[in-house]
Amino acid sequence: MPGSEMTPMLRQYRELKRHHPDALLFYRLGDFYELFEEDARVAARALGLALTTRRFSKKVRLPMCGVPHRTVTGYVARLLRAGHKVAIAEQMEDARRTKGLVRRDVVRIITPGTVVEEELLAQGEQTLLIAIVTGELGIGRLVDWETGDAAPQSTTSQSTNPQFTNLPAFGLALVDLSTGEFAATQGAGWPLLVEEIQRLRPREIVLPSASASDDASTRALCAAAGTGPEAVRVSLVPDAAAEFEPARERLSAHLPAHAGLDLDAAPLAVAAAGAALFYLQQNQVSDLAHLHTLAFYDLAHYVALDATTRRNLELTSALSDGRREGSLAGVLDCTETAMGARLLHRWIHQPLLDVTAIDARLDALQELVSPSHLPPTGAGAVPFLRSDLRGALDGLHDVERLVGRVGFGTANARDLAALGRSLARLPHIKALLATTTSSRLRSLESSLDDLSDVAGMIDAALVERPPVLVREGGLFRPGYDAGLDSLRTSARDARDWLAQFEASERERLGIPNLRVKYNQVFGFFVEITRSHLSKVPPEYERRATVRSAERFVTPALQACEAQILAAEDRAEDLEYDLFVQLRGQVAAESARLLAAARVLAEVDVLASLAEVAARYGYTRPHVDGGSVIDIHEGRHPVVERMLPAGEPFVANDTRLDGNRDGARSGGQRLLIITGPNMAGKSVLVRQVALIVLMAQIGSFVPAASAHVGLADRIFARVGASDDIAHGRSTFLVEMAETAHILVHATGRSLVILDEVGRGTSTYDGMSLAWAVAADLHDRVGARCLFATHYHELTELPDHLPAARNYNLAVVERDGDVIFLRRLVPGSTDRSYGLHVARLAGVPSHVVD
Repeated sequence: MPGSEMTPMLRQYRELKRHHPDALLFYRLGDFYELFEEDARVAARALGLALTTRRFSKKVRLPMCGVPHRTVTGYVARLLRAGHKVAIAEQMEDARRTKGLVRRDVVRIITPGTVVEEELLAQGEQTLLIAIVTGELGIGRLVDWETGDAAPQSTTSQSTNPQFTNLPAFGLALVDLSTGEFAATQGAGWPLLVEEIQRLRPREIVLPSASASDDASTRALCAAAGTGPEAVRVSLVPDAAAEFEPARERLSAHLPAHAGLDLDAAPLAVAAAGAALFYLQQNQVSDLAHLHTLAFYDLAHYVALDATTRRNLELTSALSDGRREGSLAGVLDCTETAMGARLLHRWIHQPLLDVTAIDARLDALQELVSPSHLPPTGAGAVPFLRSDLRGALDGLHDVERLVGRVGFGTANARDLAALGRSLARLPHIKALLATTTSSRLRSLESSLDDLSDVAGMIDAALVERPPVLVREGGLFRPGYDAGLDSLRTSARDARDWLAQFEASERERLGIPNLRVKYNQVFGFFVEITRSHLSKVPPEYERRATVRSAERFVTPALQACEAQILAAEDRAEDLEYDLFVQLRGQVAAESARLLAAARVLAEVDVLASLAEVAARYGYTRPHVDGGSVIDIHEGRHPVVERMLPAGEPFVANDTRLDGNRDGARSGGQRLLIITGPNMAGKSVLVRQVALIVLMAQIGSFVPAASAHVGLADRIFARVGASDDIAHGRSTFLVEMAETAHILVHATGRSLVILDEVGRGTSTYDGMSLAWAVAADLHDRVGARCLFATHYHELTELPDHLPAARNYNLAVVERDGDVIFLRRLVPGSTDRSYGLHVARLAGVPSHVVD
């Protein structure tokens, strides 16, 4: 369109769009956000909106769609879920007081991975953006970020995907903009990268332009994120932004506290962090001051869990419906805060490999379960530490995300007031922690800054329940600012004069229903009904006629109006400036605030795990670096909670005593578990894996006792599923998952396998199952529970010295089968499939 034919509004719109070409631009027009041209077409399709047109000149009519400003959040959320980027352009001036075109500017850029708005966030889940770079580590071993020592390179550095065999190493950085979390790691090999992406489940992936040129790689990364390519946004940065030297310089400039950090020790992690920071700085209006700490973490410190294992063990979502109920997290999560819920989710997906760290958590839980050492506190009562802590945390606001919004510059007065109320609880929580003796709880107490100065600053400034909109006024307490008090007094005095004027005019004119009113069109005016118009004095100037009355102004009334509006306008501007100043003062303390929030989150998780242990009768496991897994009267933590009231869960003993170095003889490393359908084989093997995982996150476990030798990896290959969308049959998926286990399991791993080989012909499947079991026993040396209906496999103990037969016992009585759910030594040669078919309701003539 020639420039001469462009209206000022269209020219302004296109200038804003020029700076944000890859975003859907929401352009504020009065009470609506409008989208034009191609943005309108895209948004209309994605949101199901009517696509209309708007005339910009006699010759030009452009596509347009719009949404009301009051409901824009829901529309933005839908666009983000579809992977779009949104730019919000607001009116920067009051249209009522502006002649000509209102100035507009982009005040917020939102992508799926950079959400900070409370309405767009899930409370108990992180919203993550990750950046990935690839390259050479330049060293044969990975660095232990906590000790600075070199750690052996993980066996997962081998790549089993031929597309990515030339991916020697990677750096990965993660950012949760809503909480200020900024962390990075590096490692070797495609499988390790995929597993970390699967754990993080990011909403957005940032890649250097060169890396993104490989469509297959990009699709694979999106698939690894777990929600499909349509929901994971891939954003690009220039290749130079992901190079080590520019990244180090950028991080050093943004994180001055890290000037003494040896960034050279983690080149790829630094490159990824620099790429993430570059992307955020280019795409966010905020100065990102709350991203003030970069934490390095080492993947070698945590149990490796692939996506199949996370899914089959139902760690945070049930297989049946994807809901949290029916998952391990659904049982363990008794947290009182959203911060705690997010941290518990992370612990569940990152079990520890450090016995000292595990024991520190277990010591804390022991004290929270039985705080008998605490001295009396008044009236001879003994405080129950766990309930006191949970009571202090109950109703606590999400401090992490409040601080995130403060640092990002989007927090309103109500956010600050909520933060102040939350901080006011810190001294009490710190005092409770001061009564503890376990090293972890004492460490948390010493790390907890009570932030009384910040709480006092907020409390001294803001009224208890300020309005959401800063421009509404009434945020600050009387006495906070002398200038604001003076303006408020001036406006109040003028309004008092109005009340007196109304009363005196009623008496003077003899008009009892005379009213002084206000609207935005006429300002203040006197309204007189038609029946009293004969009493209107000559100094009254008529301004408007309504159905049953006339409206008038007077010079005195206009002078008062000018005084009120001038005072209120100045007060509004001053109050806004004071609020921005206060928010900046709080943001300056974001490092202390986030540190306190993370202490609160850990206290909440520990108290939650202790509450679950006390409520459900869990016991403290003994965890060491040995090879023994010995569980006495173990129970499945989820299944026992799902049973009908009064129905007991049948507990079972399980022992695996393989050697961590994968010795070829001795002990029982491989349990061949047979038994009927519905006898509980799948429940049994899963419960062993879950008990080991719970022990390694530092939780008490559902067992009478448990001795857990650390597992470096847990693998769970259970059930049947297909991947038809990618042309993979059920059996191909089964074999791919089995191959992954055989390639990556070690002598320290725990492997549970259920019905391997059932997806093909009997003899092929049985042969494969035999060979897989033998390989895990002979070559890998992993501890393994192998549930099967191939009764021929019960001959394995005759050939493998560390293999043993077990079965789930049943009793036949009068032609019926009674499932005892009890694991006993020995094998069985029957599966009772016909009995199960009858129980399932298969017609009797079919069973016969």
